[in-house]
Amino acid sequence: MSSCVFSGVIIGLEAQLIEVETDISYGLKRFELVGLPDKAVEESKERIKSAIKSSNYKPPCSNPERVLVNLAPADIKKEGSLYDLPIALSYLLSSRQILFDPSKKLFLGELSLDGRLRPIKGALSFSLLAQKYGFEEIILPRLNAFEAALSIKIKKEFGLKIIGATTLFEVIQHLKGENLIEPFQIKDDFIPETDYQFDIGWIKGQDFAKRALEIAAAGGHNLLMIGPPGGGKTLLAQAMPTILPDLSPEEILEVTKIYSIAGLLPKENPIVNKRPFRAPHHTASKVAIIGGGNPIKPGEITLAHRGVLFLDEFPEFHRDVIESLRQPLESGEIALLRANNRITFPARFTLIAASNPCPCGHLGNPYKECTCSPSQILKYKRKLSGPIIDRIDLTVELPNVEFKDLIAPEKESLSDKIKEKVKKAREIQKQRLFEDGYLTNAEMNLIQIKKYCQIDQAGKDFLKKYVDGGELSARGYHRVLKVARTIADLEESENILLDHLSEALMYRIKTN
Repeated sequence: MSSCVFSGVIIGLEAQLIEVETDISYGLKRFELVGLPDKAVEESKERIKSAIKSSNYKPPCSNPERVLVNLAPADIKKEGSLYDLPIALSYLLSSRQILFDPSKKLFLGELSLDGRLRPIKGALSFSLLAQKYGFEEIILPRLNAFEAALSIKIKKEFGLKIIGATTLFEVIQHLKGENLIEPFQIKDDFIPETDYQFDIGWIKGQDFAKRALEIAAAGGHNLLMIGPPGGGKTLLAQAMPTILPDLSPEEILEVTKIYSIAGLLPKENPIVNKRPFRAPHHTASKVAIIGGGNPIKPGEITLAHRGVLFLDEFPEFHRDVIESLRQPLESGEIALLRANNRITFPARFTLIAASNPCPCGHLGNPYKECTCSPSQILKYKRKLSGPIIDRIDLTVELPNVEFKDLIAPEKESLSDKIKEKVKKAREIQKQRLFEDGYLTNAEMNLIQIKKYCQIDQAGKDFLKKYVDGGELSARGYHRVLKVARTIADLEESENILLDHLSEALMYRIKTN
């Protein structure tokens, strides 16, 4: 007798429906899996046999029988251990040891040898898949129930029941109607985490850099800080999340899905409810930064989606790593091409990069002599190509912090004050760009720039000499307009004024 139950597979960040078909015929004892299973799926045969036996049912091949399991569609590679539960239930249904209607149920879960269900990756994506196809129940490990229920809580679509089980036997009892499992629900409203235990007002001096940070936060712009060692570049970058607005429910769903598939959700609280802040070491590989591998996994630029990617010692990163950021910085996504497939990951992050002015860090320091040769300085600066610099909206040079600044009183709650301004500016942008599907000025393309970044004749005359003089490329010109639009939004000005353009232009550097 044949049977079919439903499961899923993760491709990139999205889940796709998989049919687990089982056919039992009498003959030589064989248990076969087909449909492009990887090693983890192949090894599920032994886990399934032991788990079914531990649940007091007859395991596959206990009688003279040939068990054939097909994972369809057969041209998609199946990876991981999440097929244990659906294969086990499909076998039990095919062997008529249990009877139930599988048509509106989605099954996921890894089985231990004693029948316990172990958690899986990507539960949130599978929950969204079940909602998309109109399933009535998704049955998965209890430890994944909260994560799967997030889609219901946030999207407020209550047609899907989240059934979290601890053992295979529990699942069987539920399907037979003998001991129904109560659907899991998130009762309390989750509140975005805002306790950063840090305040930008604690950073001494560097008011110019703090202003640049405020603009970057308000419009989602990329920022490069150049300054001597100990000038506060790292502290400023770490303060960035404290002035960013809280994640919206939709953004929480988006970011949590990424961390779920990457296997990075905390077990005690499987949700990402604050802006990501990723700070990889400068020795990180290209795959670690942009994603890839086998199987393909999201990299740091995707893990920083809707948050901050901080690259300290920016010129010390490998050249190919730096250059690989060109396309994501422009488009907000990364397309990874392999021989058999193309996977696109979101990468809408704010880049905060930090660099010394030279290898020793003391170029231009009036109190300490630079020990680098001209060739060393030139080689160091050339590590950042013109196209990369052109994609950075704001560049600030940090001076040494003076003693009077170090002993000055701290400005308490400065992060809260800046955050409120940033929040208002972002709300203006969200309303303006709603029909275009964007959230911040940094996301605007040429169509939106022409529509929302109109400047008067005085502004055109002001920018003309910089463009004609070769100091602003076409991309640089448009980025100045976007930054000026953000500055105007911070001041709640409907029009971009000459002062806004002047300040935006201050943050551009020459690319020669």
